[in-house]
Amino acid sequence: MADRRTSTDRGVERDAELSSTMSRWSAACLLLLVAAHISACERAKSPSETRSACSESWYRMIERKVPTGDGRGHGPDVGSEEWKSVVEFKLGIRGEPGLPSRDSEAWCRDIDEIVRSRPEPSAGSGNSDPAALEKATNEHPPRLQAEQRGWIKGRDDCWKSEDPRRCVRGEYVRRIAALQAWYRLVPYTRPVRHTCGGNPADEVVATYVRTDPPTLIAERGDSVSLMYQESSASGTRYQGRNESLWEHQGEATITWGYGAPEIHCKKDLL
Repeated sequence: MADRRTSTDRGVERDAELSSTMSRWSAACLLLLVAAHISACERAKSPSETRSACSESWYRMIERKVPTGDGRGHGPDVGSEEWKSVVEFKLGIRGEPGLPSRDSEAWCRDIDEIVRSRPEPSAGSGNSDPAALEKATNEHPPRLQAEQRGWIKGRDDCWKSEDPRRCVRGEYVRRIAALQAWYRLVPYTRPVRHTCGGNPADEVVATYVRTDPPTLIAERGDSVSLMYQESSASGTRYQGRNESLWEHQGEATITWGYGAPEIHCKKDLL
């Protein structure tokens, strides 16, 4: 049967075929480029990502991420049995059932997985929040550094606890909440005044901070106390180092200082 298509029709078909061919060619090129990019990315992985567990370079990488020394060149030999024990303690897993033997590659793989799952600390911060560091730059005296040293000592004392891992986790949670509260890094309420027995000297002003766990900063005269919310059978209770504040039905019972008597207060917004 004779081809009745006009030259215009045949030209349109040729253009469509050429366009389809070009599209397929472009897609193939794109796939090749993506594959080449992925291959290049795989080759460009950092040494730590391709470093085998239990090698000397792996031990050095873990030491950088979980320092075991005192910052003055003193500490266990990297890769030694003592070093591995300290790494376990710093990670809060020492004595945990199911932990592989320290002389096995399985131990290295477990440590590697735990370390990689932890957020990277900012350089020189000693686990301080970088935002807190920025806000603390002009402190006189430099409270943040002194508090951080004290906190590190308390954290390291967790080896005395019956459950070191739980102790270490709790220390980090409370430290994060403290930094957020002191430097107002999360939302907080208007100050609340507690008038106590009509004595101005006993007035306590509290600012409630939406940390996790919730905290409040209480001020009484020249003294300031950071308190953490604790479970309570009724009302809401906050506990500081030597101070406490228990709220119930619009009133508050406050103790201020070790062995100090309770004072009964009413609260109102400032």
